[in-house]
Amino acid sequence: MATTSSEKSKINPKLGGRLSDTVDARLDLTVREKLVTARIGLLLRAPFFGNLATRLKLVNADSWLTTAATDGRNFYYNTEFVNKLKPKEVEFLFGHEVLHNVYDHLARVGLDRDPRLFNCAADFCVNADLIEQRIGDKITPCLYDVKYKGWSAEEVYDDLYENAEKIDIGQLLEQMIDEHLDGEGDGDGGDEKEGEGKGRPRLSDEERRQIKDEIREALLQAAQAVGVGNVPAGVKRLIKDLTKPVVNWQELLEQQIQSTVKDDFTWMRPNRRSWHLDAVMPGMNPGTQIDVCVGIDASGSISEQDLKDFLSEVKGIMEAYDEYKVRILTWDTEVYNPVLYTSENMEDITSYEPGGGGGTDPHCVWEWLKENDIEPKKLIMFTDYCFFGFRPNEIKDYCDTVWVIKGNPDVEPEFGVWAHYEEAKRLAGV
Repeated sequence: MATTSSEKSKINPKLGGRLSDTVDARLDLTVREKLVTARIGLLLRAPFFGNLATRLKLVNADSWLTTAATDGRNFYYNTEFVNKLKPKEVEFLFGHEVLHNVYDHLARVGLDRDPRLFNCAADFCVNADLIEQRIGDKITPCLYDVKYKGWSAEEVYDDLYENAEKIDIGQLLEQMIDEHLDGEGDGDGGDEKEGEGKGRPRLSDEERRQIKDEIREALLQAAQAVGVGNVPAGVKRLIKDLTKPVVNWQELLEQQIQSTVKDDFTWMRPNRRSWHLDAVMPGMNPGTQIDVCVGIDASGSISEQDLKDFLSEVKGIMEAYDEYKVRILTWDTEVYNPVLYTSENMEDITSYEPGGGGGTDPHCVWEWLKENDIEPKKLIMFTDYCFFGFRPNEIKDYCDTVWVIKGNPDVEPEFGVWAHYEEAKRLAGV
């Protein structure tokens, strides 16, 4: 995230320090004590931010920096700048740098965005989070607009870009409280001695990757220590993305169906599908049968092509077995057109005709199963609707449920296992 040398001098002129070839040792000691005190304050009042702030090494940068900055490992500061801040404003400053690291704003600029405008967008985001979380006292001036609460940096950037004709970029830059490092420095920031500035840090691609991994690990540890409920909403979403395994829905289906017969193979009855192969594959024990039910949401935005792809995948998985039965049905507020497919008529599954098209009530599927005394080993629900004003206690234990969810990637059912349809298509390069 780069700014030009002329723009750097404009950053927050009301608070910015001056560049100096020498370090005032006495002032630096005073400022470092102020910084350490602020980190202790964060540990006591906002431990998530305090934990992440204390892992940053304090590095004097009077020779090249007029405010503050971070590269993910170090907290660079200008002594005059920090000395002008009140103790609670220093806490705000630490929180600001912490969130830039957590959100990995540097790596998200992209090649097509104006880095200066994206820097401003990133500041709007972190300042909104800090003010909402009541981290220290807001530094004035700074980039803040309540309308950007909960927005991502990309969303703020798009909004700023759309209104570019009304925006004075210079005025925005003047309200930034730190400098965003672009990595194209004139020195190696990792080798600086405490209290001595040697120039803007320069990081290799490998160092950046290492730092990103370090931040990710520190983030998860800090969130675990304080509880995910005590972090900003954007951090919660980030933690969710980092800890949620991405599973291809085709793989999920195959795994879940296979799990119903994992102990039911025998070498006494070879699989007839392997007769044309050089190797003999095990068959299923007599009487063993895969039994699944597929409930397809007919009320939402699932297209005919989605339905065709989904049924083709089910057909392909089932054909890997000798004995099976698959019930296909559609539903909205009731069940329509239930059809039982077996090895005798599986070819017809791709021509299945859905019914329905009214409201939405997933409970109708479980009610239909109970009414017809059907208890499949797996219930596979293909839907774009998982709000859940559900009554999970009444249905979650009836049979194992697998969800394939089309639509909002943030939606998660209250029970069962799941994968998102679009995510799988993206992973597959569709």
